Amino acid sequence: MNYKDSLHNPIFSTISKIADQLNYPTYVVGGWVRDLLLDRKRKIEDIDFVCIGSGITLAKKISEELGEKAVLKVFKNFGTAMISYKGENYEFVGARKESYRRDSRKPIVEDGTLEDDQNRRDFTVNAMALQLNSKEYGDFLDPFNGKDDLKKKIIKTPLNPNTTFDDDPLRMMRAIRFTTQLNFTIDQETLDAIKKNAERLEIISQERITDELNKIILTTKPSIGFNLLFDTNLLHQFFPEMCNLQGVEKINNHLHKDNFYHTLEVLDNISLNTDDIWLRWAAILHDIAKPQTKKYEEGIGWTFHAHEYIGSKMVKGIFKRLKLPLNHKMEFVKKMVALHLRPIVLAQDIVSDSAIRRLLFDAGDDIDHLMILCDADITSKNPNKVKKYLDNFQLVRKKLKIVEEKDRIRNFQPPINGNEIMQIFNISSGKEIGQLKKLIKDAILDGVVENNKEDALTFLTDKAKELNIKKRNEI
Repeated sequence: MNYKDSLHNPIFSTISKIADQLNYPTYVVGGWVRDLLLDRKRKIEDIDFVCIGSGITLAKKISEELGEKAVLKVFKNFGTAMISYKGENYEFVGARKESYRRDSRKPIVEDGTLEDDQNRRDFTVNAMALQLNSKEYGDFLDPFNGKDDLKKKIIKTPLNPNTTFDDDPLRMMRAIRFTTQLNFTIDQETLDAIKKNAERLEIISQERITDELNKIILTTKPSIGFNLLFDTNLLHQFFPEMCNLQGVEKINNHLHKDNFYHTLEVLDNISLNTDDIWLRWAAILHDIAKPQTKKYEEGIGWTFHAHEYIGSKMVKGIFKRLKLPLNHKMEFVKKMVALHLRPIVLAQDIVSDSAIRRLLFDAGDDIDHLMILCDADITSKNPNKVKKYLDNFQLVRKKLKIVEEKDRIRNFQPPINGNEIMQIFNISSGKEIGQLKKLIKDAILDGVVENNKEDALTFLTDKAKELNIKKRNEI
């Protein structure tokens, strides 16, 4: 079988030319070939190549051929090289065979044949190759019937899955990631091997695990991946807080919902509306404190008081352990978790403008993201309830817009700042400054004072007198 008519990218003919000059049998392998056979329409930025020879030598020659726009990086320790060119990355490696030690996923590498190289591939659907040398240009190599597995929509390992996962446990995460991305199923023997080897994940760095997890989170339906991670016990190895959400307890015929599966519904819902990974993380963590706050109250049923507050406090610890960024992205997730219940009460007819102002102030520019999360949090199986809640949140959006246009509260700063307070009242920094700033802020948010300097100064002067703080010209 030959696919030369599908090799449209000019890089293939360039590699073919250099490979012939070096007399290196050379192949395009892995995901590019898989996606070609799947007719998967997506922008491919990374393409992998294997040669029988030195991948570094091949990459250097190709880089010279491409000219000054090509950026070459050589990784001598790994025997690989990468060329970045016109928004694409090309990775080159010499065919090799690998063996592993029990306590490390770093392989002992030796030069090998194409067969050796294909044997070390993670899954059959990633072990297919197209030859690029001119005489065999486009010839298809498929030693493990990966094409058949593509048709069957199955993820399976080329060799014994226990050996494959024992050698490199990260492949278990990759199996679930590919299953989720492609909407495939995992071969039963391969699935059993993941369950058996789940604890081997401990030798993998958290950065590598989280990279695979984020790719699962960014799929069209991430619940597929999380269900597999849970069922195989992989999730338990690195994210116990999420596992603790699973389960239902019953007292006096009162049940609470299974918060693990509710969370997955929320995550799927939000994935229909945004590719923002941090908003998706907010969906994952929005109820993370429910196990700690769960309480049964007679005559009421199950309660989870303050779970949004406690959950927001848990975000930093989870991000730190999972090696997620501890910057403004984390702060965004904390804010979403802390505020996710607030819009619910704002749908009531009697809600005050003050409550609307305070939500606008607290959410700032993230108010639209918060409302997307609130919409996604509706997971009732009753369509009438769903419609009611969605209509309520549309009402909240209208109220937010009206108050925002009237009072300009979003991201507002009090019209008199701390330095001005110090000058007006001739006081140095201290608790009085904080008191007066808070009084102005609360007065504006509560609608007592208009959001302008003149009214704020009048209010501030009166409050200062109550606190026995005199203005400079009164001293």
